[in-house]
Amino acid sequence: MTESKLQRIVIKVGTAVLTENNNIAKERMMNLVTLIANLKKIYDVILVTSGAVGAGYSALKLDKSKQIGRKALAAAGQPILMSSYKQKFGIYDMDTAQILLTEDDFDSRKRTIMFQEIINTHLNYDIVPIINENDITSTPEQSFGDNDQLSAHVACATDADLLVILSDIDGYYDKNPKEFKDAKIIKEITEIPKEALAQDSSANNAFATGGIVTKLKAADFLMKRGKKMFLCNGFYLSAAESYLFRGEHTLGTLFKPKDA
Repeated sequence: MTESKLQRIVIKVGTAVLTENNNIAKERMMNLVTLIANLKKIYDVILVTSGAVGAGYSALKLDKSKQIGRKALAAAGQPILMSSYKQKFGIYDMDTAQILLTEDDFDSRKRTIMFQEIINTHLNYDIVPIINENDITSTPEQSFGDNDQLSAHVACATDADLLVILSDIDGYYDKNPKEFKDAKIIKEITEIPKEALAQDSSANNAFATGGIVTKLKAADFLMKRGKKMFLCNGFYLSAAESYLFRGEHTLGTLFKPKDA
């Protein structure tokens, strides 16, 4: 275990990790489910998942850049995504629950308390809460726009000790690794430069909405509230396993407040 007080973690997985060729990446999802099944022996685990829009494209070939197209894809893809999770968690005799949230759910104290109690009940009954943004009914004003921001708010609202973001990158680099061969991963960060937070986000996957900037904003949100975030590769889970099971920081970036 990384720290003796670490009891609850939120894991966020991105579209790029969960989908491949407009379909659920079954092997990677199975690896994720296996990771969570093992983590639950030590921690309370909350999963924040992307992938509904990407999964929906397997049923509907719509333009995801248009709002109604994205909503229709999400509506078609959400049951596909949850069915895949249910099947794979079932291998470990684990039950799942779906929770769809919008930004408004965090602005209303009553609504926040309600979903906090629902999540706590699921965890008490050994059910895995699987959270996604409600793309279908939310308006742009009610939407986070990416699940990095959503997962940070979930981690804070549920009083989690750590947010783990499983992405298509190994961590946060000192420079763009696609442009510079000598780019190196920064293993630990206690403060994020304002200019880094102001950059334009750019997701690698056609159906993803994030990028490194949204992850930095998520980390900044948590660090200002005294919480930590660990960013690592979701294609290969060795870095996450080393850190969460053995406390070994082999790869990935740990964002933590200065006074931690």
